[in-house]
Amino acid sequence: MQQIFDVKSARQGGVVRRKLHDAERNVGLPRLQAEVKRRGYHAVSNGDQVVIFCKNDPVRLLC
Repeated sequence: MQQIFDVKSARQGGVVRRKLHDAERNVGLPRLQAEVKRRGYHAVSNGDQVVIFCKNDPVRLLC
């Protein structure tokens, strides 16, 4: 878990992208979701990818 949020893009308020399978295997999706919520971030999944927005700003889907 720490490894996900220690990357430079996360520390700078950017995005982190991981394969869903890797997140489930290494951390567990419920645990990852709880940590994202605890930090006030947002996450979306699309296909086999999970994208975590490492900011507290609202997320808007554009299309």
